[in-house]
Amino acid sequence: MAGPTTAERGERQQESSGPPRARRFGPPRLRTIIILAVALVLVTVGVLWVLYGSNWLRVEQVSVSGTRVLTPAQVREAADVPVGDPLASVDTGAIAARLAGKLPRVDEVEVERSWPHGITLEVTERTPVLVVQKGRKFVEVDDEGVRFATVSRAPKGVPALTLEPARSGPAAASLRRFGEDRLVREAVRVAGDLPDAVARRTRLVTVRSFDDISLELSGDRTVAWGSGELGEEKARSLTALMKATPDARHFDVSVPTAPASSGS
Repeated sequence: MAGPTTAERGERQQESSGPPRARRFGPPRLRTIIILAVALVLVTVGVLWVLYGSNWLRVEQVSVSGTRVLTPAQVREAADVPVGDPLASVDTGAIAARLAGKLPRVDEVEVERSWPHGITLEVTERTPVLVVQKGRKFVEVDDEGVRFATVSRAPKGVPALTLEPARSGPAAASLRRFGEDRLVREAVRVAGDLPDAVARRTRLVTVRSFDDISLELSGDRTVAWGSGELGEEKARSLTALMKATPDARHFDVSVPTAPASSGS
C-alpha cells in the first residue's frame, strides 16, 4: 500500500504547526450561570419563607430561670414575648428593656432564642444588702445603692439602714454637699467592706454624715466606722481588735492605724 504523498505530508505539517484553536464559551456556560442564579434565588426565598412565613419556627414557649423572689409568671408577663411570631423576628433587646423597666428587682437578664420554638429568659435578681424602714414597709437596697423593691417584711439577715443627718452644723453641711443618695451609697460601701463575721452580726447601720457611720451589732456591741474610705484597713483593724479585746462592747476604727475599744 502506497504511503502519503509529499503534498499530503506538507498539509499535515502546516495543520500541526499552526496556532491552537481558541475555546469558545458559548450558550452552555451562560445557561449554567443562569441555572445557578435561579437556584440561589429559590434557596434564599425558601429559607426566608421557612424563617418568617411558615409555622415551623414560631415562638411557642417562654422558659424562665434564675428567679428567687420573683415568679416565672411575673417575668413572663413583664417580658411580653410575642408568642406566635416568627422566632427570627423577635427583638430580644426590647424584651430585656421591658423587664428592666417593669421589674426593678431584675439586675440582669439574658434573652436568647431556643430553636425551633422557644425564648429563654435567664434572670439575675438584685440582692439586698441593706433595708430602709418606711412606715410599716421596708425598702431593699442593693450593693450599688439602688432602692429596688418595697416589701412588707424585712429580709432575714439584712441590716437595717438609718439616716440621721443633723439639720445644722457639719452634719447638715455633709447632707447638702453629698445628698441622701450619696450617703446611702456610702453605707452600702461600708456594708460591703465588713468582715464576714462582723457582717453576720450587724443589725443596724447608722449614717449621720459622710464621715460618721456607725454599726450596731448583736450582743449590744457598737462600731464607730467613720467614713466609707479605707474600708479594707478598717476591716482588718476591727478583726484584730475584736480578737484582742473579746469582752469589749465599743470599737472605734474610724482611724484604722489607731483603733480603740472600751466597755466590758
